[in-house]
Amino acid sequence: MSTLSLAARDTTTMLRRNLLHARRYPSLTLNLLLTPIMLLLLFVYIFGDTMSAGMGGGNRSDYIAYVVPGLLLMTIGTTTVGTAVSVSNDMTEGIIARFRTMAIHRGSVITGHVIGSVLQSVISVVLVGAVGVAIGFRSTDATVVEWLAALGLLVLFALALTWIAVGMGMVSPNAEAASNNALPLTFLPLISSTFVPVDQMPGWFQPIAEYQPFTPAIETLRGLLLGTEIGHNGWLALAWCLALTALGYFWSKAVFNREAK
Repeated sequence: MSTLSLAARDTTTMLRRNLLHARRYPSLTLNLLLTPIMLLLLFVYIFGDTMSAGMGGGNRSDYIAYVVPGLLLMTIGTTTVGTAVSVSNDMTEGIIARFRTMAIHRGSVITGHVIGSVLQSVISVVLVGAVGVAIGFRSTDATVVEWLAALGLLVLFALALTWIAVGMGMVSPNAEAASNNALPLTFLPLISSTFVPVDQMPGWFQPIAEYQPFTPAIETLRGLLLGTEIGHNGWLALAWCLALTALGYFWSKAVFNREAK
């Protein structure tokens, strides 16, 4: 078999292994998925009228349209926490050492985790999106091209955060530490434009919310799904995704190769 065929075969095997683990132990995935769903219901039904009034006198439907895109990206952040935990378990429980004694492609172990996590993130986004539609979210002004662009952004953002989560899992001494190290992936959306516009935040806090990866990605997704202007946020979101993907990839690769020595 060629090197490429061997890599594809072993990556498929590792992907199947990770998906089986997720199916056999669904509690972590379900717990992480419930966070954005509960926040969505909380901010729509408890705070929705107040938040929409404070944002310009809209109604609850307007706030649903505003908050759903941000929570879709937050769903990706919370889902990848499970990736960090899963990678940490593999690194600390000895299975990686066992894999290294077998005739398998070295990079397939990591790649299997990444592909599996991206698939789980996309499925989680679909589920949260379905809840959003059920409570009133509509995207009638978006064109087919904008829908495809939104899907591409979600997949690219999931890929970027997944590589960062893999690196966090590799440097963590145990699953608890991996979960704690990955908390910024859940915390950053809370201080972005997910729930309120950046220009309505306190002046000293606005740079914190603006100059981070979630805000431009949220504004881009919001513009694509609602058919509104994106401005420069599209390029910023793409730059953040590419930068985080490269950082996570080279970080994970360096740690994995270092542990092999």
